[in-house]
Amino acid sequence: MAAPPQMRALLLAVNALLRKRRYHAALALLKGFRNGAVYGAKIRAPHALVMTFLFHSGSLQDKLRAILQATYTHSSNLACFVFIYKGLCTLQSHVQGKTYQVHSFLAAFIGSLLVFTKNNNINNQICMYLLSRILFALCRLGVEKGYIPEPKWDPYPLISAMVWGLVLWLFEYHRPTLQPSLQSSMTYLYEDSNVWHDISDFLIYNKSRPSK
Repeated sequence: MAAPPQMRALLLAVNALLRKRRYHAALALLKGFRNGAVYGAKIRAPHALVMTFLFHSGSLQDKLRAILQATYTHSSNLACFVFIYKGLCTLQSHVQGKTYQVHSFLAAFIGSLLVFTKNNNINNQICMYLLSRILFALCRLGVEKGYIPEPKWDPYPLISAMVWGLVLWLFEYHRPTLQPSLQSSMTYLYEDSNVWHDISDFLIYNKSRPSK
């Protein structure tokens, strides 16, 4: 069914507005906010769903509430951060007449101070996700710029071995230093697999179900 004339006229007017270059910077902030909200929800919702039903106890209502809360927090934080970051980058380049590399660092630094200030599980996970990738990227940049000699062999197997060795050592002997979700995952893998009573909690369930 065709859209009514008023709706078609409105869509034409909106599309004409979106194509105007004078509004591009402001509209880019709005689309950045939109993309941040959508991406945050797409990333967090499935992760929260799996982790909540795997490791959290409580009623179905409590679990659904936790999933929605985690998704909202991740989505809203990322949307606000993208909006602030793009806005500050645009402001700095407008004031100074050109763009410098330090602009992106300053804009993100200030944006994080405004948005990612709470020390909670979601912000921790985002920070650690970024940190691991930053370390790899800085190593690659160091090689690219000549600050680090290019290795003559692939260092990945040694890096992987060090990571796994350290994380299992921390889990076994300094467990409270690890993030709670990582502790839960490792408990499931390395400790729960030591305990069973019969075929039900050996193959089907992780733990024996309470008798009725």
